Amino acid sequence: MAYDDSTYRRQTDEPTPTDPAAYRANTLAAAEQRRRAEELDGVGETTADVLRRAETDEDGRDRLGIHLGWEVVLLVAAAAIGFLLWRLDPESLRRPGLDDLLVTGAAIGLLTLGAGLSLRAGVPNLALGPIALAASLQYAEQGDQGLVKAMVPALVLAAAGAIVLAVVILVLHVPGWAATLAAALGVIVFDQLRVAPVAVQGTYDPTGQAFFLFGGFALLAVFGGALGTVTPIRRWLGRLRPAGDPARRRGAAVAFPVIGALLLSSLFAVAAGTLLATQSGGPIVPATGLEWSGIALGLAMLAGTSAYGRRGGIFGTLFAVAALTLFLDYAERRTFDISLFAIAACVFAGGLVVTRLVETYGRPLPVAGQADWNAAAPATGANWQPDLPETWSTATTTPRGDRWDSGPWGTGTGQ
Repeated sequence: MAYDDSTYRRQTDEPTPTDPAAYRANTLAAAEQRRRAEELDGVGETTADVLRRAETDEDGRDRLGIHLGWEVVLLVAAAAIGFLLWRLDPESLRRPGLDDLLVTGAAIGLLTLGAGLSLRAGVPNLALGPIALAASLQYAEQGDQGLVKAMVPALVLAAAGAIVLAVVILVLHVPGWAATLAAALGVIVFDQLRVAPVAVQGTYDPTGQAFFLFGGFALLAVFGGALGTVTPIRRWLGRLRPAGDPARRRGAAVAFPVIGALLLSSLFAVAAGTLLATQSGGPIVPATGLEWSGIALGLAMLAGTSAYGRRGGIFGTLFAVAALTLFLDYAERRTFDISLFAIAACVFAGGLVVTRLVETYGRPLPVAGQADWNAAAPATGANWQPDLPETWSTATTTPRGDRWDSGPWGTGTGQ
């Protein structure tokens, strides 16, 4: 019986690649890749999702050199402003003037913490300022009933609003800044229901706990920044960071970071507004509060938190808040007539520049991989050919052809 040589010959149905570079693609690897893609598509993930996640979820830890270097600049700036303030009025850095500075710094710091947390989670909370103003008005109206009774309703409403807002963002998958801006406009309506300034009714004086208040803020800022440098926590918190198609849903894993970030930032804003009301020397004037949103978000970015989310430093929030608090007191003592909106605009613009620096120099270093074999002809070597040679001899050899026609398997000898 004669064997059909077509059964054993190489199948020529598929076109043979002529480009030497095509030899780097392996048929088995391609088949395995197709099989893996089909499996991923079957469980709800597309190949595009896998490639996008491979590109965005970079291996390794973010480089902290740019953050540490910029934090040194912030520390020097805070020290310089403090020196100018001391030269102007040394009593401002001694008690009781120091207590007022610390309370103001704690209030601004809480707003900045909320802004930084929401930025890292990819849902910048633009309603921080209006919420803080609403809390100030609430304390001014109900402060005579005690601090707890005045703050609890504000905390409950802020928490409920943050949860509803987070659900809207997650269900509709809309940008966080757009949803929080809509919430800010709603809170502004509530703030401006008052037609006249509201005199502060409460008598609570936080200056007696000034060191504890500012120390608590500083501890939260440093601990939160250090925790954010841990790669799994940073990636988990920043899963909503825009990548690829920003309208593509990120899955159920982003629910807890989004809800937690909006909830905590709103509660921080209530506490900050209450502290600002206790330090107010006059009645609380109904306004928009957006200037405090700009200051909080601008300070968070100026401290090293990326506007794109996920990345941030360690000590930047503490140093940036200290510098701005000292500057505000210095400007007041020098009778500089500077609008808070102007300060917010300058701080925000500086934060955008820092974001660009962080995103450019803070990403992980690329991992050096092994170079693919390239079948392209070398610059020298006239005897090169893409076929694998029969031997590794440097002498010129002719590759063996197919030998199915010779020997005991030939068509002429088979029976």
